[in-house]
Amino acid sequence: MAYKITDTCVACGTCAGECPTSSISEGDIYVINQDTCVGCGACANACPTGAIVEE
Repeated sequence: MAYKITDTCVACGTCAGECPTSSISEGDIYVINQDTCVGCGACANACPTGAIVEE
């Protein structure tokens, strides 16, 4: 199951460094590419604000 980043993202970048498929890109908040996300949850586990949830 793919993940998404919610509005509570503070754009710290922690999640991007944990993604094994480089599916997370920077913006006003970070965004997960749903086509390449493998649903491993590494980003969600690393997020200090809990902004990443299963879609």
